[in-house]
Amino acid sequence: MDTQFSPNKTRKLTGAQAIVECMKIEGVTNVFCVPGESYLPVLDALYDETSINVISARHEGGAAFMAEGYAKSSLKPGIVLATRGVGAANLSIGVHTAYQDSTPMVVFLGQVHSRFRGREGFQEVDLDRYFQHIAKWAVEVHDPERMPEIVQRAFRLAQTGRPGPVVVSLPEDVLPVAVDMHFGPKTTKPAPTPSKEEVKRIESVLMEAHHPLIIAGGGVKSAQAEGSLFAFAEKNQIPVAAAFRRHDVFPNDHQLYIGHLGLGLNRKVLQTVEEADVILALGTRLSEVTTQDYKIIDSSKRLVHIDIDYETIGKVYAPEIGVVADLNQALKSFIDIDVTASWNAWVKERRSAYESISRLTVSEDDVINKHIIAMLERKLPKNALLTNDAGNFAGWLHAFYPFINKHTYVGPTSGAMGYGMPAALGAKLAFPEKQVVSLSGDGGFMMTAQELETAVRNNIPVISLVFNNNMYGTIRMHQEMHYPEKVMATDLGAVSFAKLANSVGADGFVANTLGEFESALDHALESQKPTVIEIITDKEQISVSSTIGQIRERSTK
Repeated sequence: MDTQFSPNKTRKLTGAQAIVECMKIEGVTNVFCVPGESYLPVLDALYDETSINVISARHEGGAAFMAEGYAKSSLKPGIVLATRGVGAANLSIGVHTAYQDSTPMVVFLGQVHSRFRGREGFQEVDLDRYFQHIAKWAVEVHDPERMPEIVQRAFRLAQTGRPGPVVVSLPEDVLPVAVDMHFGPKTTKPAPTPSKEEVKRIESVLMEAHHPLIIAGGGVKSAQAEGSLFAFAEKNQIPVAAAFRRHDVFPNDHQLYIGHLGLGLNRKVLQTVEEADVILALGTRLSEVTTQDYKIIDSSKRLVHIDIDYETIGKVYAPEIGVVADLNQALKSFIDIDVTASWNAWVKERRSAYESISRLTVSEDDVINKHIIAMLERKLPKNALLTNDAGNFAGWLHAFYPFINKHTYVGPTSGAMGYGMPAALGAKLAFPEKQVVSLSGDGGFMMTAQELETAVRNNIPVISLVFNNNMYGTIRMHQEMHYPEKVMATDLGAVSFAKLANSVGADGFVANTLGEFESALDHALESQKPTVIEIITDKEQISVSSTIGQIRERSTK
């Protein structure tokens, strides 16, 4: 393929070559896949394009999580390729994760031959209908000459407005046909700015506030507006809470940071939100978890909601002021807002409340989980990037690890298990210079453990921590809360994750004590090889706040 081809010119290419050309125009450098015969022409076209690295995964779900982690880290579209109904079904949880996390992703799926459509052909699924509820757009290409138009629209939709996944279905007969193709320019993302009248109204609300609070979400990160948020919050001394799993949106060690609105929310953080009379919701969809089952915002609070997507505003709560804007542009337009902060004493009080529950001081009475987090904080570089899977083990990370710099955290707001380690591989490809560490439970890690071989084969040196208590801990916790002592389906058998790592060429260690963990971590930081550290944890300490015994006692009263 001619790498000198420029947009806005017509050239004869196959449908598959046109897809790769669109990738080049958008600056794609990494593609994740599981190969399939239905899209072999695309793989062939990628073979001829040296500027794009193809990472072949062991499972489509792993490939999708890699692409999502890459996109969330790089702020560029994650690209996934898979085959027909079986591959599509396997990666669908990654598409759903990208949708709920507002992550740009373009998914290319091979499809059966057009002549076989509607006949229940081999592995046939109506892919555009299958994905339409969990993707921004799902489309099937029927005409080869429309390939550039549709694929470039897919890239544009994935990246603009509220980012998200787009799915393109590719009948195998469309891919090898060569026709004249016309390409447009690279996607330019619009960055709308609030009107002067909207800025004045927001200033008026803040001037009447007694306890204002910012809830900062992923839209701040997508707009690369962390610096603008910092400047606005500092100038007006407005405290900041991070939306669910957006920890790195604001420095956790700053005196204006008052906590993370996540699962198992501590009462002291919840009290801060309850006492707020004005809430500035910035780039957040005010999800179920962030709002604690849609309960923390009520009619007593004045809500200002700013988001890039007009459908997000008012979807959960009707705001007093709703503004469709890019968060970086919006926060820059607030530079002239100047309110006299009468709430400094309240901010200091709420920061102290947060510090009282998030201190990383540890004692012999603390479980190994907290000691692990404290050691990570001491030993990891300040710009290290952490990913996590779904599970109670993450409670210690969320409660105690201080995220100081931007682009240092990647986690699934969808709560998908199996996410942590594959997402770390994608994040490491986005930031090769960073130390990347994933945290998983034994249940979630086993769901995508095969991608360790992908890490070894592609020399992607991530450190994977597996907190092993031989059970599905989160579900066991809820089971004990609702049906105490009736344990069913949540116990798991013994697996040596260290030996599993060794078997695919990665380094593997078992840590029964903090000293063993420290030795393994030091080795991993030095070796720069894919490494698994299996941490043996106590079943009884099922969450940050409770043991199984304590849950049973409360449940039977």
